[in-house]
Amino acid sequence: METFETGNGRARTERFTACYVREYPRVSAFLYRRTGDRSAAEELAAEVFRIAWERELAGQETGSGWLFVTARNLLGNHYRATLRLRELHRRITDELDRPAATDEDSDVLDTLDALPERHRQVLLLTYWDGLSASEAGEVLGCRGSAVWVRLHRARKAFRDLYASPMPTPPSEELS
Repeated sequence: METFETGNGRARTERFTACYVREYPRVSAFLYRRTGDRSAAEELAAEVFRIAWERELAGQETGSGWLFVTARNLLGNHYRATLRLRELHRRITDELDRPAATDEDSDVLDTLDALPERHRQVLLLTYWDGLSASEAGEVLGCRGSAVWVRLHRARKAFRDLYASPMPTPPSEELS
């Protein structure tokens, strides 16, 4: 198993290029056999080698075994993303088959729109997107425990705003 080691830039680029030429067909075929989709396999293989290049620049080893482990991990991410997309499509289809929005639905949406961005964001990530606290924390750039605190504050702000009467927009006078 050949690995990349740090060296001068030209030698590093040559080693990486040789590895890419040698391993890309194998990694791409590995991914294609598992996805059945040539374009998805090519995108995933490109991502494998992008990550490998970043590791190479950082002076970390990336042999052929590492490439296949990374491909397998990205494949898992791809499967989960595909499942989430299918679930989203199913939910949208279910939503489109329901009756028209009620006044209560509109009030909820109006309340969400009136919330400050920081509160709206944590509520949408948690309830609309179904992210866990740790996943929402990654999106928001904080820890899961901080998400729980933000979520508590956002829920309180939502309750307070929802319970208060919403100001009606001023009617425009026609001249």
